[in-house]
Amino acid sequence: RNLLFQLSEDITKDELKSFKFLLGEELPKCRLNPKTTMLDVFIEMEKKGILGEDNLGFLRNLCAEINISLLKRIEEYELNLFGEEEMLITEKHRGSTGAHARWPASSVAPDSPGSWNESSQLEAYKMTSLPRGVCLILNNHSFAKAREAVPEPKNMKDRNGTDVDAAALKRVFTKLHFTIEEHKDLTADEIRKTVDIYRCIDHKDKDCFVCCVLSHGKKGIIYGVDGQEVPIQELTTSFTGQNCRSLAGKPKVFFVQACQGDACQKGVMIETDAGEQDYSVETDARFQLDCIPAEADFLLGMATLQDYVSYRSPREGTWYIQALCQHLESSCPRGEDILTILTAVNQEVSRKSCKPNAEKQMPQPSFTLRKKLIFPVN
Repeated sequence: RNLLFQLSEDITKDELKSFKFLLGEELPKCRLNPKTTMLDVFIEMEKKGILGEDNLGFLRNLCAEINISLLKRIEEYELNLFGEEEMLITEKHRGSTGAHARWPASSVAPDSPGSWNESSQLEAYKMTSLPRGVCLILNNHSFAKAREAVPEPKNMKDRNGTDVDAAALKRVFTKLHFTIEEHKDLTADEIRKTVDIYRCIDHKDKDCFVCCVLSHGKKGIIYGVDGQEVPIQELTTSFTGQNCRSLAGKPKVFFVQACQGDACQKGVMIETDAGEQDYSVETDARFQLDCIPAEADFLLGMATLQDYVSYRSPREGTWYIQALCQHLESSCPRGEDILTILTAVNQEVSRKSCKPNAEKQMPQPSFTLRKKLIFPVN
């Protein structure tokens, strides 16, 4: 209540009008009644189930759109809520909104270096529903339509090996109790329509949503099989608390296998006991924090760094998706959280190289998760 009172004191008349406008669909009476105060709006939001002590995602999203400084009040409240846990506020370097991402850090006792204080252990997201949720796979293989329409056909080859990735994703997420929904060879408009279908369905009895995108891409976008662009941010923001209320407060996970540019990463020579790699690989060239919404509970796992290519074997699939599936399969039964798993994926992929110039690849996760994300097998 203190948080809501402080926010109501800080919000100007113009900002109150903006809140009412953005809440028009959820709270139509508030929008029409000029006498409605900000506290009245908060009370109605609580009645609607879109605001609560541990359900601030919808409110954070509204504040990010109206006045980013209002987020500071929410962050102060959450800092007090977490008690001894230190909350590091890191400013997005590339976002157009200037929104903040919260990164939990451990409170380490002075006399026990490297150990966690029991009170600072992070809570985990609820993950008990059966099924856990939908695992949506957008799998683009044939780019014949694009080669007819795009003047650079060399960058729009068919993505041989992508079905190997799709099969691995289906196998792993079936074991993790997700409902698998695969859609193949979609144009840009078909991608948008498909995503909108899953945005509109009711996820209230599910604990999570996963979307895996396998396609060609470049910085900030993926391609439909017709060579037309779809911004990554358009996909992710479809599932914010405002756009998909039944997923508010729940983890939304996106894995994107697509290049983010045309540059190749070079490795540094080190001694190794590793054997020969399979260097018959292709790239998905033709996407960073800009792609993730300014709202909590999102994870975006990208195959490579901004401006760089990613690699795909026509026989064995992509380096990133294959490593991801391998580590999910081996680590989830041990109860490891997703960020620990993605760190192991980074390590494995970074060790691979592609002749003749020893090109490398480094995946990059971006996230606004508030809790540990663990996928139980049982």
